[in-house]
Amino acid sequence: MPRQPSAVPCPDWATALLNGFSQVLLLRSPLCGLCCLLAIMLTDPHLVGGALLGALAGLLTAQRRGYDRADRQAGLYSYNGVLIGILISAVLPWSAIVPPLIIAAGGLSSIITHQWRKRGGELLVAYTAPFVLLGWGVLALVEPGSGGPAVVEANPAHAVARGVGQIFLLDRPLAGLLIIVGMFLAQPYAAMWAVLSSAIGAGVALLAGQEQAAWMGLYGFNAALAALAFSRQGERARVTLLAIALALVLQPLLSLLPVSGLTAPFVLSCWLMHLSGRVLRGRLRPA
Repeated sequence: MPRQPSAVPCPDWATALLNGFSQVLLLRSPLCGLCCLLAIMLTDPHLVGGALLGALAGLLTAQRRGYDRADRQAGLYSYNGVLIGILISAVLPWSAIVPPLIIAAGGLSSIITHQWRKRGGELLVAYTAPFVLLGWGVLALVEPGSGGPAVVEANPAHAVARGVGQIFLLDRPLAGLLIIVGMFLAQPYAAMWAVLSSAIGAGVALLAGQEQAAWMGLYGFNAALAALAFSRQGERARVTLLAIALALVLQPLLSLLPVSGLTAPFVLSCWLMHLSGRVLRGRLRPA
């Protein structure tokens, strides 16, 4: 008799929520998640509430709908909620409607993630696609700001740290440093690739004449996520480098959109890598 889905709470809510923060980096590590949470608390404390509320909404929705308990505990239904909660808190001024909006978006991200995994997750992993789709909806409703891009000092080390911190929409070097520490505690090899790819992204931005984007880390975070997606799977170095290159090629193309591309370059680069790999395996398979 098939086992029915259970709405039994996760055995450890704190661990599940912290795993949700680390799953933004495609890692499962409560300690890494704690470092990410500290990065938000210490550098942009006004975003903490949104991040936690989004994560909790995703987790509670998954529990209420009876999604797999192990996946809930692993944070797979919380990480998109973390990101959408941070985004909403960052772009919308505080009002009574913000918390319900974060709860609704976090819960919806959980549902989208589940349906994606159920219907096509083996071919194309969801990654942060639910966050991107919901984030575009939020940004489409926000009036564009009148201020120009922030001006920061030309510091290569800070640029690399910012490139990692921008994964969580954080632009302070300290945030990136704390996240890097968390990644090294969870998986040193993947962390090394994330730092390297952030540096590569900054270098590419400088070569393209995008100096402020380089120093702000805006060319680093998609490359870092692409590196994390493949280096943690034990792929050959050239495969990881190709994923990084694709993310960097797609970034300026997606910047032509009327809203920010968010992590879409990372998602699309991974999908292209998976699809091309499947095609090549099909051609190489003996008849």
